Amino acid sequence: MSKRSTDERATRGGIDVTDSALQRFADVVGRQHALTDPDQQLPYLREWRDRYFGRAAMVLRPGSTLEVARIMEIASECGIGVVPQGGNTGLVGGQIPSDAGNQVVISLARLNRVRAIDAAGGSMILEAGVTLAKAQEIAEEADRLFPLSLASQESCDIGGVLSTNAGGVNVLAYGNARNLALGLEVVLADGQIWDGLRTLKKDNTGYDLRDLFIGSEGTLGIITAAALKLLPRPREKATALVAIDDLDNALKLFRMAEARGHAGLTAFELMSRMSIDLVLRHIADTRLPLSKPSPWYALLEVSSPEVEGAASRTLEAILAEASEQGLISDGVLAASLAQASSLWHLRESASEAQKPEGGSIKHDISVPIARIPDFVRRAEPLVEAICPGARPVVFGHFGDGNLHYNVSQPPGMDKARYLSLWARMSEAVHDLVSRMGGSISAEHGIGQMKRGELVRFKSDVEIELMRRIKATLDPKGILNPGKVL
Repeated sequence: MSKRSTDERATRGGIDVTDSALQRFADVVGRQHALTDPDQQLPYLREWRDRYFGRAAMVLRPGSTLEVARIMEIASECGIGVVPQGGNTGLVGGQIPSDAGNQVVISLARLNRVRAIDAAGGSMILEAGVTLAKAQEIAEEADRLFPLSLASQESCDIGGVLSTNAGGVNVLAYGNARNLALGLEVVLADGQIWDGLRTLKKDNTGYDLRDLFIGSEGTLGIITAAALKLLPRPREKATALVAIDDLDNALKLFRMAEARGHAGLTAFELMSRMSIDLVLRHIADTRLPLSKPSPWYALLEVSSPEVEGAASRTLEAILAEASEQGLISDGVLAASLAQASSLWHLRESASEAQKPEGGSIKHDISVPIARIPDFVRRAEPLVEAICPGARPVVFGHFGDGNLHYNVSQPPGMDKARYLSLWARMSEAVHDLVSRMGGSISAEHGIGQMKRGELVRFKSDVEIELMRRIKATLDPKGILNPGKVL
């Protein structure tokens, strides 16, 4: 705790933070969970790509919903900005405080209890700090499935994935985080607690308040617990990696796989040759189990509630038909869980593999599935015109139209000089996305990175409605200031 007198005020960024307020926060969570030491704060102030770095008057680690509520009461009374944070895996800076040092960070990591499991009823209630990997494990122990799956699932948590409406590799079959939430517990800006932890599949009693908070990135309330859907576990999964000569064939393959696999087609992931090459170059214990490189690859997964090879037979039939039609040039069907895991490792390492290549300008976009080939063809010359030699690294969830259209710097170019082109390149890519009826943020959110872009592509009516909701639920503007709007 700072040694300044309690009457002294440190004015940072136009908002006064007093020692007395910080002392009140510390009294709520205990001194060991009220961090002011810069070294202790550091993990909460920097996002993993080092694109965003902030400062905080204090980092608070509450251990209960009541403690979160009390923090918000004090913050509301004093007009102090509060930045909720989950696993700090966000990619648009939504979880990082400003550099003014006049905000407090609330880490939800200690809210990690399992409140209820109802396997027969198909639900579980978890606190916000439970990691996604742990949530999957809890469901599996109950012989059920929680299907949300992300590359960051060992670190990201339930509160974070709901606050950003995260997607991942299973959206094709199961939907985004929003589709998997039955109810929420939320602390509001003034410290009130909304208990909406109902597990009903049908509840038509007025406005669906749950959907206000899911995807709002902590700007309307702080999610402290969630009632989540549990689904039947597939009894078998089959996984295949195939080589594709062009994106038109990728689209035809997806449509055919969708028709043959129906609801059993649980993933259809696209990877460019560049994305695979970077994984093979920089990620240990990876190999491409195909005879030769290809311009494009697709990772398919089919799940089945049946046993004795039903999923494998379905996927084998899809691959055989695709080969007959000339849609794929090569392919491998995983013969074991270990082989399936190694195939998924190629896809899940795509983001990590870009970092050693220097600067990367990233775009999390979606377009109508039928327009993906056209988008990729039209985007490449736009990128080349802005930075000759820049290398598109394209991968993503083809089955739901979500591409991660990332662009790595030309070899040998100065990283800072390359990253200075971020605004120009993103503007060009996003303009193309808009012309093609797409979205500039498919699953990562807006955060602080895309605030300016949001007002370019949302209508005046949409922006005004969002501002009205924000003003109603957070009239003092203390919840995650400077994010989204």
